[in-house]
Amino acid sequence: MTHSAVQAVVVLSVIIAIGLAFGKIRVWGISLGVTFVFFAGILAGHLGLSINPQMLEYAENFGLVIFVYELGLKVGPGFFSSFRSGGIKLNSLGLGLVGLGTALAIGLSYWLSVPMSDMVGILSGACTNTPALGAAQQSLQQAGLSANGAALSCAVTYPLGVVGVIIAMALVRKLWVRPSDYERKNHEENDHTFVAEFKITNPGLDGLTIKSARNSVRPDFVISRIWRGGEVSVPGPEWHLAKGDHILVVANEEDVDILTVLFGERVEKDWNRPNIDWNVIDKELVSRTIVVSKPTINGKKLGSLRLRNNYKVNISRVSRAGVRLLATPGLVLQLGDRLTVVGEEKELDKVSSLIGNSVSSLKDPNLGVIFIGMVLGLILGSIPIMIPGISTPIKLGLAGGPIVVGILIGRFGPRMHLVTYTTRSANLMLRGIGLSLYLACLGLESGAQFLDTVMRADGLLWIGIGFVITLFPCIVMIVASMRINHLDYGSACGMVCGAMANPMALNYANDNVKGDDAAVAYATVYPLSMFARVVVAQLLVILFT
Repeated sequence: MTHSAVQAVVVLSVIIAIGLAFGKIRVWGISLGVTFVFFAGILAGHLGLSINPQMLEYAENFGLVIFVYELGLKVGPGFFSSFRSGGIKLNSLGLGLVGLGTALAIGLSYWLSVPMSDMVGILSGACTNTPALGAAQQSLQQAGLSANGAALSCAVTYPLGVVGVIIAMALVRKLWVRPSDYERKNHEENDHTFVAEFKITNPGLDGLTIKSARNSVRPDFVISRIWRGGEVSVPGPEWHLAKGDHILVVANEEDVDILTVLFGERVEKDWNRPNIDWNVIDKELVSRTIVVSKPTINGKKLGSLRLRNNYKVNISRVSRAGVRLLATPGLVLQLGDRLTVVGEEKELDKVSSLIGNSVSSLKDPNLGVIFIGMVLGLILGSIPIMIPGISTPIKLGLAGGPIVVGILIGRFGPRMHLVTYTTRSANLMLRGIGLSLYLACLGLESGAQFLDTVMRADGLLWIGIGFVITLFPCIVMIVASMRINHLDYGSACGMVCGAMANPMALNYANDNVKGDDAAVAYATVYPLSMFARVVVAQLLVILFT
């Protein structure tokens, strides 16, 4: 077969198209989705299709980098608050999964008399962690042992390592998941704004400014409207409160009891029903959602715009990528933020002109930041990290470096006035293209020798051992995470995908669970678990060979 650039594009395109088509087929309600591209690639490789090895390596690496970087950008804005609230628990569970799989591998090695030089490859394939395989091979070579067995055992166990995590999630979903397991158990601190009405009966607030009242308690809150003497107003920070005022407050739901003590009396009226029409509450004031679309606003703090002083309006809340945030003065605005603004209609028009409110201008992604971020991610991934007692330095690699940089740019890029916003459809498109390329190349690379290796005397045994090491720990940790640690199903799946270094399984989780909980958990667990896998692979060689 003649290798050329056109031939490579045709082969990869056909593999991806066939894989995506068959991935939509459901068996017992389960579909593999984009993961089927991997098996289409294995079949193509077995049938003799191939492309230039350098092109194959480039497409595989480029696809992986695009996927993990865009994933980092997506979860970046909510990553650090999620890590503070649940990161220790998630990483502890991830390390527990690593330990359980390692213990199982050691036990099976002794029981079935499989040399550890082969078992370390089986373990690397079962957890789809090629950096761990590389570290094990280097340790074997330094010990004067052959690393061929580790490479072959990893190659034949890798496919079921990919699918085993998906099967584990599907089995748990069918057999153990309850409706309540889909509910988020660990909300971000700012992820559930709540509107409540209070009547001020606390004499200590009589004559006090809103700014002083806000400074007197820990929770943040925003007063969007005040009723006094039959008239409604949009108050500013210097507004003086008075006994008998009725105020409409936006805060986090868990802080409502504290605010009730502060203001005196809560009015039992539901201000959070979805069909409420804010514009009929009063005749003078209008509530409008305005989108931040001007690049000059990106990275600025909300308080620096002085909207209340200049336009007599209040920002009651901010919606960012589906997450509702309190409109505190220190909140750093990003392109794509949706501000709920209350004020007179003519003033709202001025605010709209100030911050943009042009959805069409946000449709074009800023490709420059994407490629700069990928370059920085590759640089970070290539930096060797020395760990005392381990001879081989550890690197974040192609998968670790870009996702870390993506998270950092997604979270802190606007502070440096980098335009990181992409529409949801653009982000999904880039992630889908990247993952499809990666899977097609990975399957094509493995397919040529896959059947020959399986037919070896040890091939089927290796596959069986690898499948057990993948499936059993994943099922145990998902169920334990939900029942003992009270994680929701999405976060439990994301934790397992991160600990198993399995972006293909993560895509399955994202398709079957609403929200970004799985992706955030994956990004939280992935770096530490990857380090642990690499260290464990070297320790197994040092201690058991």
